[in-house]
Amino acid sequence: MPKKSVAVLDIRSSEVTALVGERGVNGTFIIKSKFTCPYEGYAEGELLDVNDFQSAVKQAVNNALTSVNVKVKAFYIGVPDEFVKVINTDKTISFSASKKVKQSDVSALTKFSEPEGEQGYSLIYTGHQYYVLSDKRKTVNPVGVFSDSLRGKLCFYYGKVAFLECVINAFKSFKSINELKFVPSNHAQAMYILPEDKRDQYAILLDIGFISSTYSVVCGNGIAYSEAFSVGAGHIAVYLMGELEIPYEVAIKLIKQINLSCADRVNQIIEERFEGENYTFSATVVREKVREGLDGLCEMIEECRQNYTGVNLDGKTLFVTGDCVNYINGTVQHLSERLGKNVEIIAPALPYYDRPQYSSLFSLLHTALN
Repeated sequence: MPKKSVAVLDIRSSEVTALVGERGVNGTFIIKSKFTCPYEGYAEGELLDVNDFQSAVKQAVNNALTSVNVKVKAFYIGVPDEFVKVINTDKTISFSASKKVKQSDVSALTKFSEPEGEQGYSLIYTGHQYYVLSDKRKTVNPVGVFSDSLRGKLCFYYGKVAFLECVINAFKSFKSINELKFVPSNHAQAMYILPEDKRDQYAILLDIGFISSTYSVVCGNGIAYSEAFSVGAGHIAVYLMGELEIPYEVAIKLIKQINLSCADRVNQIIEERFEGENYTFSATVVREKVREGLDGLCEMIEECRQNYTGVNLDGKTLFVTGDCVNYINGTVQHLSERLGKNVEIIAPALPYYDRPQYSSLFSLLHTALN
């Protein structure tokens, strides 16, 4: 496989995407092959159907590989936050005198700072928020700077072993692939789609998926806090299904017709036909039920905000991304009104792929190429 090309597997809560790509010009990418396969998803830190998941992975990877004329030996795997625990440390090493900091010093601090981890989890990735020099200056790269000590706010990402092994087993049928590199998805997203100046002053990133969403507090080049919760666009459909006593397939279609930002016309009716039966409802009733469902997402966001006690984030913009940000029209405005804060959609700055549903995929590709 050419050095400039990489292969990645993006795992969302309703589908997996395998992609082989390389760096283009002006920060763009060249997509050599890409294939997406749906599956049952995950919730509460567990895959809903292991066999279905592994089958989807195999299908996506196989189709992506057969479309390119390169030999792939390694795959970068994006690990969803449902299967990741991040542990932050804050430790300092001292030198006998002021010296130019070397990479070996950074490595020594990292080794000194590594926590014991948790049972059932394995270290998959190491990062940092920032480093502090002896004169109290903060930096994300201390190499080459003079200091007589080095303090590091480091991030250690641990993946759930059961999930990692499930992925490894899915790749066993591909004999040419001999290396899997696991990357925490929320870390990759934060480093790629959030501007550095936003991260330096703390930023909040919300990734809304179909079944699972992730709330992350980003600082510098790392994640200060993250929490995944099993609420997404699919749950809104389930709520609508129960409230209106309709099939799930009808609920999915109904919520796509609603725009929370627009007032309904008087006596406006929306209708769907499924398996020979017509389902007719007042647009106002459906819209209010969708709002009620989204309020559950707002409650989880507020709970995450309260759980993080590091710094006051009340005035911070909530950046939202993910494949289900635009699933329900008007979601962002509703979140802003309910939470009482500024909410902005953020996505990759890429031609044709400048939409939030592509954030995790191209963030993973960017990380792999780096």
